[in-house]
Amino acid sequence: MTNSLVSIIIPCYNDAQYIAQSVQSALDQTYPNKEIIVVDDGSNAETKAVLKQLESRITRLITQDNQGQSTARNVGIGAAKGTYILVLDSDDYFEPSFCEEAIAVLMSSLEVKIVSSHIRRFTDGDKTLDIFEPSGGNITTFILHNGATGSAMFRKSDALAVGGYDVSMRKGFEDWEFYIRLLANGGYTHIIPKVYLHYRIRPNSTTSRANSVKSDLLYYIYIKNQPIFV
Repeated sequence: MTNSLVSIIIPCYNDAQYIAQSVQSALDQTYPNKEIIVVDDGSNAETKAVLKQLESRITRLITQDNQGQSTARNVGIGAAKGTYILVLDSDDYFEPSFCEEAIAVLMSSLEVKIVSSHIRRFTDGDKTLDIFEPSGGNITTFILHNGATGSAMFRKSDALAVGGYDVSMRKGFEDWEFYIRLLANGGYTHIIPKVYLHYRIRPNSTTSRANSVKSDLLYYIYIKNQPIFV
């Protein structure tokens, strides 16, 4: 197994009741060579108090004014020292062996650009709603739909090469647009056929808000990346 450093980036905005579980899942990763960077994106006082309690257990806590998830992710990636980046939303969590298996997949081929997994979608009451299996695939797949999850692993060098996440996309689908640019010049997304990610479904989540303006977001993605789609 490689000794390469993996940087786990957790953007956080007003997730006081969930962030500890997310951080714990990062700490529990069986892959030993890791750093954990939490980016506080202008959270409320309650969340800041929780983050203060967690600060001694993580590698770095970065605090900024609220600028949106894309900016928070980019700030974390910029501060990361790792060869590999794992982005984890602050209300979700991973099973302990995800990093170990995902890095092995990325190390196996430079053609692999993104690694994700099957996910368990659940409610705040921890009730399982379903098991979702992303499709993975190459750019041909991703121009039709997002074949990965927002919480996924990729190389820092690849993220920097395409300019990171689009900071103007504050209403959702920013991960999908980012993946389109990651895959535009080749490569594919590998889906580990195991339930490694636990994805919390919330009534007012970014995903639910994005679906309410889906046509506008799709239009933006198409116009911005029109040469890829053509």
